[in-house]
Amino acid sequence: MQSIEKDRFDSSLYDQRHGGPYDRGGADYYYGRAFDPHYFVGATYNSDRVEMKDMTPDEIAAYTRGFNAAEENGDQKDWG
Repeated sequence: MQSIEKDRFDSSLYDQRHGGPYDRGGADYYYGRAFDPHYFVGATYNSDRVEMKDMTPDEIAAYTRGFNAAEENGDQKDWG
């Protein structure tokens, strides 16, 4: 596997598990929520939430990449 530092913008390097950091970053952008790194240990909203202060640098990078990838794709919910 390639280094996350070397290829930190390659979304395929991140675990895309529902509730994981990458998924939560993308979901936050999609729903118009603020940038707030976090993830869920298991099922989203039905398991413990891990806050940024308890995340590893790689987990924060995954959240950030998920958020930025959604923004780059213009992937945002139309509330209209």
